[in-house]
Amino acid sequence: MFWTTGLAGQVGVLLPLAIALVLSTAVGIERELAAKSAGLRTHALVGVGSAAFMLVSKYGFDDLLRIDDVSLDPSRVAAQIVSGIGFIGGGLIFVRRDAVRGLTTAATVWLVAAVGMACGAGLPLLALAGVVAHYLVTRGFRPLARALSRSSNAPRAVHVSYADGRGVLRRVLSTATERGFAVAGVTVDRDGTEDGTAAVTLSLLGRIPLHPLTSELAEIPGVRSVRVGEDDEEPAD
Repeated sequence: MFWTTGLAGQVGVLLPLAIALVLSTAVGIERELAAKSAGLRTHALVGVGSAAFMLVSKYGFDDLLRIDDVSLDPSRVAAQIVSGIGFIGGGLIFVRRDAVRGLTTAATVWLVAAVGMACGAGLPLLALAGVVAHYLVTRGFRPLARALSRSSNAPRAVHVSYADGRGVLRRVLSTATERGFAVAGVTVDRDGTEDGTAAVTLSLLGRIPLHPLTSELAEIPGVRSVRVGEDDEEPAD
């Protein structure tokens, strides 16, 4: 039989698909505004795809269930969605010089898959709660994360690019210590070097905010760029 369900039934399953599109798009907008590698389109497609897989799992095999001695487990499709989304999430995570980037975005894609699955399973309130939780964590937890970072004794990384051979690094280090930071280490960043330009990563100890220091470092003659390490930026990624 070509049609496993009537046209009326097929039109009915479009509603949870539409809800999945709206909710996953809401998450994707936040990621797009944060300029993350997985943005609006990726999250919308993951959410809609997950919902479609769940709907196929629930209604796509009705004709087979009418055959004697045939039984199906719809939860198997849900389990495969959870496993399969890991491939997308894994591709968003990058490790560079012991700095991990993309974990938050990968977790968000995983969450969007759950939102789509909830819509396909007929649980729109659960899906909506998942989107609300996403905004609460990615936006509402930022002040808390910054406060915890400032109270931590762990060193914080600052990447500085400067003109080589002009004594700029010496002035950068003295400025950092004068502002109350202790320099725990200096690592040469060979990936960021160009002709006449050197780049280093400073590991700074201190519970005071970094951004006033980075603004001052950026105004030192010879400094090309100053960037706070990924772990000390506003939590998003």
